[in-house]
Amino acid sequence: MAVKFTGAHIYVQFIDDGVGKTLAAVGTRDKAAPKEIKGANVANALLVGKRAAEAAKAKGIEAVVFDKGAARYHGKVKALADAAREAGLKF
Repeated sequence: MAVKFTGAHIYVQFIDDGVGKTLAAVGTRDKAAPKEIKGANVANALLVGKRAAEAAKAKGIEAVVFDKGAARYHGKVKALADAAREAGLKF
């Protein structure tokens, strides 16, 4: 589970590193994203985290490795991770 935050958007990808393929992806720019999700803040990170867990479980993904890149684990990064865990994803 790779996460990326820009100033305006949140992106989450579930990548199989063995074959280099993206299995599922969600973000604030998705057409399926609710219209109220605008911006990369803690409130929207909670919504994206929940949607990410649902997308992963729909593809049969139960457990992941959380790759936050260079971001520190606090604020919106922590909120996204906590929401994904609460939705049933195991890290």
